[in-house]
Amino acid sequence: MKAERLIYLPLGGAGEVGMNAYVYGYGPKGKERLILVDLGVTFPDMDGTPGVDLILPDITWLEERRDRLEAIFITHAHEDHVSALSHLWQRLKAPVYARDFTARIATKKMIEAGQSADPVKTVAPMPEVIEAGPFSVQFVPVSHSLPEASALLIETPAGRILHTGDFKLDVAPGIGAPFDEDVFARLGAEGIKALVCDSTNVFTPHPGRSESTLPAAITELVRNAPGMVVATTFASNVARLRTLAFAARDAGRSVCLLGRAMHNMVRTATEAKLLTDFPATVTPEEAAALPRQNVMVIATGSQGERRAASAQLARGTYMGLTLKEGDTFLFSAMTIPGNEREVLRVVNALSERGVDVVDNSTGAYHVSGHANRPDLERMHDLLKPQMLVPMHGEHRHLRRHAKIAAERGIASAVAPNGTMLDLTGDVPVVVDQVQNGRLYLDGTAVYGAMEGVVRERIRMALNGLVLVTLIIDEDGMPLGDAWADAQGLARQGRSRRALNEVIEEELAEELDRANRKLLDNDDKLIETIKRRVRACCVDEIGKKPEVTVVVSRLSDN
Repeated sequence: MKAERLIYLPLGGAGEVGMNAYVYGYGPKGKERLILVDLGVTFPDMDGTPGVDLILPDITWLEERRDRLEAIFITHAHEDHVSALSHLWQRLKAPVYARDFTARIATKKMIEAGQSADPVKTVAPMPEVIEAGPFSVQFVPVSHSLPEASALLIETPAGRILHTGDFKLDVAPGIGAPFDEDVFARLGAEGIKALVCDSTNVFTPHPGRSESTLPAAITELVRNAPGMVVATTFASNVARLRTLAFAARDAGRSVCLLGRAMHNMVRTATEAKLLTDFPATVTPEEAAALPRQNVMVIATGSQGERRAASAQLARGTYMGLTLKEGDTFLFSAMTIPGNEREVLRVVNALSERGVDVVDNSTGAYHVSGHANRPDLERMHDLLKPQMLVPMHGEHRHLRRHAKIAAERGIASAVAPNGTMLDLTGDVPVVVDQVQNGRLYLDGTAVYGAMEGVVRERIRMALNGLVLVTLIIDEDGMPLGDAWADAQGLARQGRSRRALNEVIEEELAEELDRANRKLLDNDDKLIETIKRRVRACCVDEIGKKPEVTVVVSRLSDN
């Protein structure tokens, strides 16, 4: 009989911040029973993924083994941990386990995507145990920047794993369970084989701050602002939404929520009885009729998303509300690396309207939901793991976290996406590299990054496109001239004539001297036309565009 082993395989979230998807397996090599922890997304940008709506982990490896997949566990309701579930569940078809608030969010996403919500099972935190093949899993409450985040205690025949999910050491998070040091000390005393740990803030040298440090500064800002106040934060940060709403109430302002996600999160948190004292809100129409100094708007779009409420307010009137000189706009959130340009675009648009923009440069209006380096080290001390596997971070974060573990005498290994570790022994060992990548949600279609759709889109964006149409008659000869349509290219070039006309003249010359052998072969004819169009464009405008050729042949039947 083959020896059984315990494996760990990240398909997303290791070597990046976002798109979390982690596989654990136990059993004979190649026959392990599997569980999946989280199934999230990351977000596109116009430079690398133009037109794409969401980026999902490539779960091909897991899909091919879905008969061995016991269950999916979701640690919390952030987009980068749950939002791929509704798009990919049909490929996996395993039961999904989550705590109440997370399960409510997952259920809504499944229904919105036209899926049944039946696979989503609501479970209680520790001590409730979910049996999944050789795994026994418990949800261990941790503090984070939204309610009911959990670490997972995963019991296996080879030892216990603590998968932290996203966490911070906050004993007063406002909403949700405070971090309970005694629970983790007890787990450590009982023995932890592997700590698979959040690495996001490993480079931040000071201890993390509590959510409870923010209300005083936010309330003072809102009370002293002369005009309308708009604040933006992550909609999922329910404790922050409550802090902002309370600041408005204490300043004598009515609260108006802008953005679908804001309404959804407040409604869901209220249904889950996590948000029991949120002030009454007014509609945008009601807010527009009030004196400006009596209004506080809480809006989506803290990352500069073009279609979110914040960006639309910055560009002009939105839902009847308009920002004016003397108003205040508060970014009560961190800017995720990569989103700086989008956020700055919103900031500048607000500035042009005379709006005073307040960010978190002083640290007074936002605290991170992730553990800083001293907090990570405290977690190491509490759990005393035999080995540490860094996750949830760019490669530099994983590498630094592994070094910290090594300095503290804990065996560690850097395992970016696609790297399979064997955790059975005393140290983590790399045993395989799995082909993995990304999937793109583009409208309603999901396709792989290697299919070339986005590459083609980028090439068209960079180089322009020329569409050539040629009709071949029943005798195999061109019926009239080829027709060219240039898109995304200069209308005139070096000759000062219309580019389309120049291309068509060049093609007329090419076709006049084409022999029957060439005219009868579509592939060679299309390649000849493409070559001539590109040469013409290089000569006229110095660009080599993408060229699409459509050859239509008339039938003599």
